[in-house]
Amino acid sequence: MRYYPNYFDDFFNDTKKQDTNTVLRTDIYEKDGYYQICMEVCGIQKENIQIELKDGYLKITATRNINKEDTRVLRQERFTGTYSRSFYIGEGYKQEDIKAHFDNGELFILLPTKPVKHEEETRYINIQ
Repeated sequence: MRYYPNYFDDFFNDTKKQDTNTVLRTDIYEKDGYYQICMEVCGIQKENIQIELKDGYLKITATRNINKEDTRVLRQERFTGTYSRSFYIGEGYKQEDIKAHFDNGELFILLPTKPVKHEEETRYINIQ
């Protein structure tokens, strides 16, 4: 095989910072009264993914760090760092309304298209 100097330099020299949109590729489907969010999180372990529901926003955070002491990296093309995506889903959702599972580098989140109406429990105030 003949060596061509500088032939692959431009191919492997990606000086652009990774954009969250390319790292956490997301598809959203609507089916049978539910939204299904499918998010590609390749190279990230399930333990390093967090989903937060706050003020009507669903925020997904994924972290990938490499311990440089454990591995001698010759070339690294995968991203490292913390990336997040937020979706406004509206008020009225509770944590128990949202289901999530992780399978083979993909995160699946299922939530109803309309908030589930929860009956409030009767609470009594103690008289002192």
